[in-house]
Amino acid sequence: MPRHSPVSLRFISLGHWSSHFSRTGRRNRVMSTTHVHYFQQLLTRFDADPDRVVLVSRGVLLTAGELADATRRAAAVMGRHGITRGDVVCILTEPNTAATLILRWAANLVGATAAHVRGMNAVVPDDELRVELQRAVVADLGARMLAVDPANEERARDLVLNAADRPILAVLGAGQADTVDLTAGSGDGVGPCADIVDGDLALITQTSGSSGLPKGVCWTFGVKNEMATSAVGRSGRTNLLITAPLTHSSGFGADDTLVTGGMVVLHNGFDAGAVLRAVAEYRIGRLILGTPQVYALAEHPDRAGTDLSSLTELIYTGSHGAPLRLREAREIFGPVLIQVYGTTETGVLTMLFPDDHGDLRACGTVGRPLSPEALSIRDPETGAALPAGEVGEVCAIPRWPIAGYWHEPKLTAALVRDGWVRTGDLGHLDADGYLHLSGRIADMMKVKGLRIHPEAVERVLSQAPGVSQVAVCGVEDPDRVERIYAAVVPKPGAVVDLQELRRHVAEALSDNHVPSLIEICQELPVTGPGKPDRVQLRADGRAALTRPVSRV
Repeated sequence: MPRHSPVSLRFISLGHWSSHFSRTGRRNRVMSTTHVHYFQQLLTRFDADPDRVVLVSRGVLLTAGELADATRRAAAVMGRHGITRGDVVCILTEPNTAATLILRWAANLVGATAAHVRGMNAVVPDDELRVELQRAVVADLGARMLAVDPANEERARDLVLNAADRPILAVLGAGQADTVDLTAGSGDGVGPCADIVDGDLALITQTSGSSGLPKGVCWTFGVKNEMATSAVGRSGRTNLLITAPLTHSSGFGADDTLVTGGMVVLHNGFDAGAVLRAVAEYRIGRLILGTPQVYALAEHPDRAGTDLSSLTELIYTGSHGAPLRLREAREIFGPVLIQVYGTTETGVLTMLFPDDHGDLRACGTVGRPLSPEALSIRDPETGAALPAGEVGEVCAIPRWPIAGYWHEPKLTAALVRDGWVRTGDLGHLDADGYLHLSGRIADMMKVKGLRIHPEAVERVLSQAPGVSQVAVCGVEDPDRVERIYAAVVPKPGAVVDLQELRRHVAEALSDNHVPSLIEICQELPVTGPGKPDRVQLRADGRAALTRPVSRV
């Protein structure tokens, strides 16, 4: 990439986004700046009340003025070292700290693309990529600067060791002689880069691909700016507790909360007891968790004695819940449960609102589309739209689409067909407009000639007596015959009868759906908020084939 060539939609060959939005009458996000820079919108909020506490990180309270000053200082130093529009600033920090936000904001303030390189796990903040993978990501991104917190200075030095085009090593604090101090000097008068356009890339975050290796998901300034403007348009402020990584979608949630005048509390991962204490101490109004984490919160012994009266939105995502478990959760927490469904590439597509949780049938779905005209069930092979009741691929026209995958033109091209973003999820819409998910196209199992969706078996097992969580996948035995493997996590203190589980599945579905192998586990491997890690699950299943496990 040329030194000052803007990193934009055009760079990664995404002209189909532009032409599609023009074709449908939606605003073309590529050629102009349509909203105020998202961080300028945050600065306006911060500067209006600089003494207000807006962020709590590892017990440290930070005011709006402190965050604004730290970001302006870092941006000023970046600017003095030539970082500007079109550059990539890679960011490596301890998980879920103020530094993660400050460095991203500073890079974006000077017009650069902020690229998180710590990890690709969307639910576990301290799950970090190996050094060699981080080094490869930094090199592939062509980073002009690697910005870190003091705890990561030595690791960052290792990442740029022997680099052909060594990026500037910058630390949010005083580092060694070969580093730049991003806290030095003044940030007075620093404002957003003036020539940013909507198609310039603001953010790259790492996620896992089908191979398990990281791939960069790209977001534009146009999307980030419009997200902030939309959040400002909503009334009311609330306090948000974040347990998932700020380097992924939780970072968007932090921006939305701060720009509307709320406070963000950061936890390094999910601990049910710690979450309950934080809700009471900081009067948390919005909590976003994976579905299994909602169950864990409900089952925790401290829950009954905790003041949860401030909680107005308990949002869960990652996997749809078991209807009976959701009804139990509704009885415990009240009418605050909201299920959201979407993908990294599409954002939120459907919601199951609090009133829906009183209906067991509705609880078996992921809710209704927020924009019915922007969601379609389509034939996975032909792309033709399917009528209500027929299972096909869930496709969408996102309000805030990603700009594609970094240096992955084939993956980017395959993401969209006829203007519709493909989710890879299978499902159908019922007569009332609720979306029922059937599974992933790639995860479908073939047993005795029949196509079986793992989620169908998971849904039945999750409602069996004593079961807290379950994940299912197909595993080939040495004869290359696919068998159904189930990992089951019991409720605390419960004893699960494996034969009863099999009978439960056979009666609800068929004998062909009964798992050949069932293992009792303490926890499930996950890759997102409640999403089973099927790569690890298959590895566990293959290992289970070689040792004594209950099987048929």
